[in-house]
This record gives sequence, structure tokens and C-alpha cells, in this order.
Amino acid sequence: MYRSFFGLHASPFGSSPDPRFLFQTPQLREALACLQYGIAARKGFVVMTGEVGTGKTTLLKTVLETFHKDRVFSAFVFNPRLDVLDFLEFVLTDFGIPVLSRTKSGMLLQLNRWLIERYRDRVLCVVVLDEAQNLSWELLEEIRLLTNLESASEKLLQIVLSGQPELESTLRNPRMRQLRQRVSLWCKTQPLTSDQTEAYISERLRIAGAIHPAFSSEAVELIYALSKGIPRVINLICEHALICSYVEQIKPVPLRIIETVGVDLDLVEHPVELSFTPQHQLTENALRIVEASGTDLVSSATNLASSTNSSPQVPEIPSYIVDVSSADLGLDHDPLLAMGSSLRSAARYSHSRLSSIPRKTNSL
Repeated sequence: MYRSFFGLHASPFGSSPDPRFLFQTPQLREALACLQYGIAARKGFVVMTGEVGTGKTTLLKTVLETFHKDRVFSAFVFNPRLDVLDFLEFVLTDFGIPVLSRTKSGMLLQLNRWLIERYRDRVLCVVVLDEAQNLSWELLEEIRLLTNLESASEKLLQIVLSGQPELESTLRNPRMRQLRQRVSLWCKTQPLTSDQTEAYISERLRIAGAIHPAFSSEAVELIYALSKGIPRVINLICEHALICSYVEQIKPVPLRIIETVGVDLDLVEHPVELSFTPQHQLTENALRIVEASGTDLVSSATNLASSTNSSPQVPEIPSYIVDVSSADLGLDHDPLLAMGSSLRSAARYSHSRLSSIPRKTNSL
């Protein structure tokens, strides 16, 4: 819904892995080359590890797309929590092989015959296992045995294991020493640096059709601080921020919207330490008046902050509190309300302070 407002023809920060938006850092180019070489040279086992959200799945799909579709057959296993028979059936089906017998020996014989035929045609066959850190010991051993399907000089089946750093720990286990010794190549994905985060955001916006910057430089700096350079978290923050900016009809996205999004997504442990924008300063002034007046807003807002309701009703702030606070800051009443979701954000933003304010009985 924000595309036309920002001049975009596609969503730049979607959650689905899209090879079009792959941002190639030096580390990612190295991992891409490692995977391409491991598959093309029939190295057997290749392992890729990286933290959650660092682009492993996107990279895997990009690698498979770099090969001509007539030169590579691939089976992409995205759910590793399978037993041995289910795994073999999944691989055969993804390769387009009709399953004639649902026995382990029958499916292995079918797979072996099919791989030999593809090898004669000089076609590569790849099994990619995503989220491989969740593979059971039994299934890892069966996968290792699949590499015994080979010609006199080359492996018939190439296997790529992709997973989180826990996969490395699993493969270091003495039980896995036979599999580990068969791994020809290892590669890793890394979080982005501050400069790379700025370039990453700009590149995705450019691909989506943006002509002008959609985020202020201060906003980009905070996006990096909140996301720690994890691309998936960057996408999440940017998507929410673009929606909020569209609702408020503001561009480029200012710092205060990123602050609010950071709080909404629970990316900030102590939100009161964020920079003091007028909205947050208004909240502080209002709370000082609340403390002096003993209004029921304290208990209401405290209940709001701890509520499990996804869309709680924010208590109404007495008009004299808004008027006095906005006057202190030199703001008119109407522009204050136009800042968007100020009351709701104020309740969440100031929860840690509200819980410490004593109840009083006096009133103005």
C-alpha cells in the first residue's frame, strides 16, 4: 500500500527469499563461489553455516539459478524433520522420479539407476538441505551413505548442508567424524557492517524502483544498531517503517519512526534511552503531570503495557495534560495529534517509568 507513495513497483523488503534482491558483500560472493564450485566440480559434500537471517536460503536459491536448468536437477529439502523413508521419498519426488516401491532398498535402487543415467548425460544432481542443524543423527548417517553413489572417479550426487552455527557443533561430534571427513568445502554467511547495511537498504530500494532515498541517514544508523546487521531483521524494520511513514505521509522515513518500530518489535531493551524526539519528550512532561495529579492514567497505562490483547484500547489522556505538555514544547494541539499513534506509543514507551510512579489521591 506504500509503493506509490515511495515510487516503488515492488516490495523491497519482503520476507520471502528472492534472488533478485541478493546483496553481494565480499563474504557472500566468497560463499557463492564456494557453493558453485563445489556443485560444478562434483565435490560431494559442501557445508554452509551462518546466523539466523543472514541470507542462507536466498543464497542457495541464487546458486541453483546460476546453473542452466537443463544442466542441473535439484531437490530442495526445506523441512529436515523427516524419517529416512520420508526423506528418500521427498528427494525422489522432487527429482521427478515416480516412487515405485516405498521401501528403503527399492527407493535407493531407483535413485542409483536414475543418477547413473543423468551422469551419462553430464547432468549435475544436487540435494540441498536447509535448516540442516535440525537433522537427526540417523538421517545424517543416511545422507552420508548417499555419497557412496559414485562413478569410478566422481560423485553422482552433490549434497549441500545449510544451517545455523549449531550445525558446525553437530559435525564436530565424534559420531559424525566419517561425514565430516567427506566435507570438501565449508563456507559461512556473516551479518552486514554499518556501511554494508546502508548500501543494502539503498540497493533493495533501487531494485524496487526507488529514485529518491526513502530513509534519513539517522534512521539508517538506528536500523543497523537495532538489527545488528542481520538482513532479515533489517527487512522487518524497514517494512514496518515504510508502512508507518505512509500512514503519516512523511518521507524520507525519520528517526522517530524507526525508534517506535524498534519498540513495537521488541528490539529495544530500554526504550527510554533512545533519542529524545518531541513525541517522547511530550510523554515525559505528561507523566510528570500525571504523577502530580494522581490521575487514573497510571494504572490504566500499566495494565495496557502488560496486556496480552494485540489491539488494546489506550486510555484517554485528559485534555489539560496534552495542552500543558504541548505548550511546554511550543507545539500546537492539532500537529501533536498528527504525529500518529502518540498515545499508544507513549503507553508502551513509558511502561518502565509508569510502574514506578506512586498513586496519589489529590487532583488538579
